[in-house]
Amino acid sequence: MSITVAAFSGSLRKESFTTKLVKAFQKNAPQGVTVEIVDIGKLPLLNEDLETNLPEPVRDLHASIERADAILLATPEYNRSYSPVIKNALDWGSRPAGENRWEKKPTAVVGCTPYAMGAFGAQHHLRQVLVYLDMPALQQPEFYLAKVAEKFNDKGELTDDHTREKIKELWAAFIPLINKLK
Repeated sequence: MSITVAAFSGSLRKESFTTKLVKAFQKNAPQGVTVEIVDIGKLPLLNEDLETNLPEPVRDLHASIERADAILLATPEYNRSYSPVIKNALDWGSRPAGENRWEKKPTAVVGCTPYAMGAFGAQHHLRQVLVYLDMPALQQPEFYLAKVAEKFNDKGELTDDHTREKIKELWAAFIPLINKLK
């Protein structure tokens, strides 16, 4: 088994809990699964005027999506929605018109927040967009990480065994979906 998963953190903050969560998924990936964390912080805001000569960060994004067998989207929650950097990456990945690189890519959605709901609203909203982009999303198990600040140490390492088990459960469900659609 050889699977490449392109992983996206919806937070650009230096000490981002969302990025720490993505790294925890990377560290706990099953054997044969490579998780490539894709930097989306350098993407310009979507501007159709740039489509005639795509900027290098957009070309890099397109290449990362095309290389991947599957997608992992990790989002914080802002005002009951997912992050604008994830939205921007999703939009660029579907552009220029008629060149949706996300199409048919199996996708897992995860989220975290320092608050009690674990980015439920953000994930729910993000899943609506995935339907339009034709990205088959893993339905179960859902992954909501609440009170995230209590789950990582000051080095950014996951310290919570329950969360580690939930990550493994998600991988156990996601791999068969990837293989089925690959």
